[in-house]
Amino acid sequence: MSTTELSTISLHGTKKGIIKISDIIEPYGAGSNDVVSIGITLNGSDVSWKAHIPYENIDELIEHLQKAKAAKK
Repeated sequence: MSTTELSTISLHGTKKGIIKISDIIEPYGAGSNDVVSIGITLNGSDVSWKAHIPYENIDELIEHLQKAKAAKK
C-alpha cells in the first residue's frame, strides 16, 4: 500500500478542520484496485472519518453529491 496526498480543503465551520484527498495504491493488499481516500480531521491532524472510493465510482459519486447540494438550495 502506498498513499499520496493529492489536496486539502478547509472544513467549513471549524477552526482547524480539513478534508484530505489522497490516492491509495493497492489499499487492501497486492492486486487490489486503487482508491481515492477522503479523510476528515477536525483538529488538523487526527483523521476522524475516512471513506475509500474506487476510481470507477467517482463520476457517479460526484453526480449524487451535486444532487444532494441542489436539494439543499
